[in-house]
Amino acid sequence: MDIEPVDDAPRRTFPRTILRQRWEDLTFLHWAVAPELVAPLLPAGTRPDTLDGVSFVGLIGFRMVGLGFGRGPGVPYFGTFAETNVRLYSVDDTGRRAVVFRSLDASRLVPVLVAQATLRLPYLWSSMRLDRDGDRLTYRCRRRWPGPAGTTSRMEVRVGEGIADPTPLDHFLTARWGLHTRAYGRTLHLPNWHPRWPLYRAELLRLDDELVAAAGLPAPVGPPVSVLYSPGVGVRFGPPVTVRQPG
Repeated sequence: MDIEPVDDAPRRTFPRTILRQRWEDLTFLHWAVAPELVAPLLPAGTRPDTLDGVSFVGLIGFRMVGLGFGRGPGVPYFGTFAETNVRLYSVDDTGRRAVVFRSLDASRLVPVLVAQATLRLPYLWSSMRLDRDGDRLTYRCRRRWPGPAGTTSRMEVRVGEGIADPTPLDHFLTARWGLHTRAYGRTLHLPNWHPRWPLYRAELLRLDDELVAAAGLPAPVGPPVSVLYSPGVGVRFGPPVTVRQPG
């Protein structure tokens, strides 16, 4: 099996857009993790994607802006909200690289319910804030439903210099053009496309997080191996396709 290359700006491969949105003020924190530790957490038909034999767990905070369907306008009020997700990295049996979300905390209940019902994505309703003071950003989250209620996260970062020449690790963690999810007895691949990320180095100033452990992963120990920031990109999603499994 040939695994698709890590491409930081691929050509869009799907003809029809089913979802549009913009991701803004993203902070990416990542820790290395053994592939065999995360393999049981991935959907059937996928396995951990690795770089130099190591996989990763990500904690990503950002603002979702202007979520809308097809070519229509963004949904007023409900289409803009703060989000923090815990994610892993996967590759399926056709070689498609993607992410797998273990949790997605969001501050609007209606999108949480829609995502749970349609794609069975692990969205959760949380009280959230994203504050900016110059080059410092603070992301706060307290889970409301479905639980564990009261699970919290707070991360503070200082944005540094722009990255003119991203490393292979930078690309591996951010150049992801789809997600894998298990829904109604099938493993699905949902493709996305956006322009190349504008990336910046960032410094982690504070982290008090319970989301990673609540997602069934070991709580982070030690500093992250990567701390990145992006002001954001516009994103399009194509229709989901079923991941074929052996047998």
